[in-house]
Amino acid sequence: MAGPEDTPRSDERSFSLRQVAKWRSAAQTIVEALPFILRYDGKIIVVKYGGHAMAGEEATDHFAQDVVLMKQTGIEPIVVHGGGPQIGHMLERLSIKSSFIDGLRVTDKAAMEIVEMVLTGSINKQLVTAINGEGGRAVGLSGKDGNLIVARKLEKRRRNPETGEDEAVDLGFVGEPAAVNPEVLDTIIGSDLIPIIAPIGVGPEGATYNINADTVAGAVAGAMGATRLFLLTDVPGVLDKDGQVISDLTVSECRRLIADGTISGGMIPKVETCIAAAESGVEGVVILDGRVPHALLIELFTQHGAGTLIRAG
Repeated sequence: MAGPEDTPRSDERSFSLRQVAKWRSAAQTIVEALPFILRYDGKIIVVKYGGHAMAGEEATDHFAQDVVLMKQTGIEPIVVHGGGPQIGHMLERLSIKSSFIDGLRVTDKAAMEIVEMVLTGSINKQLVTAINGEGGRAVGLSGKDGNLIVARKLEKRRRNPETGEDEAVDLGFVGEPAAVNPEVLDTIIGSDLIPIIAPIGVGPEGATYNINADTVAGAVAGAMGATRLFLLTDVPGVLDKDGQVISDLTVSECRRLIADGTISGGMIPKVETCIAAAESGVEGVVILDGRVPHALLIELFTQHGAGTLIRAG
């Protein structure tokens, strides 16, 4: 019987050629990525990791690997995470009823306690652990830490379908950013750490507010002068009327597509966040599918990207 020492030299040569081809392919990928690595060196990039994009442990691992590689290539990543589905599951388990108005969760005091527990206690620490497990140095915080996000109660109005009159809607402890204090994040970044932010804010009277994660990410990106804002979600990007991804949009084009109904439903507030960020000075905002393995790296370090890029104009 033939042993390993009897392996034909032709088989060894075939394996060697395959391995060399694989190494050459890897080297070529790195060479192609080099201009993008240099372009983003030292730049701040804010990433919003949506609850719907957290499709299992493998997806979180891929995301963590991307964030660590970003840091290792000289990028300064800041992560803001959501957690809507996870909050919903916990409220259901505790038999706490939950309702939505225009996509925003009505949050009373009991629900607010659960929201804060899930976002700052469970999801935030899972992401910190995942990033640290891939060799990064992440630190978790919420908008309450160091008064990072000073919030105000969100004032919402809508038309009453019965009377036709415009009326105020009380969403409870749902807020919006009134101010972002960049000093907190500057200190963390200066310590060579990766900040992971739960979208909880604190009001002037000490009240805790649940804030939409997209909105927090946009406000943080604007306050930090970020080069890019990535919104990772469960859709491939902004779609045209034929269902195809639109690769590039200007702010004016976004407004036109909202007006003609091409952008509709839950994509409207997401695009409005992109518009606000672009108008606050963020160079580009990208909506992309966080369920795609290494979507961040594809968007950052390849010519064609992976989602919809929105710029001022």
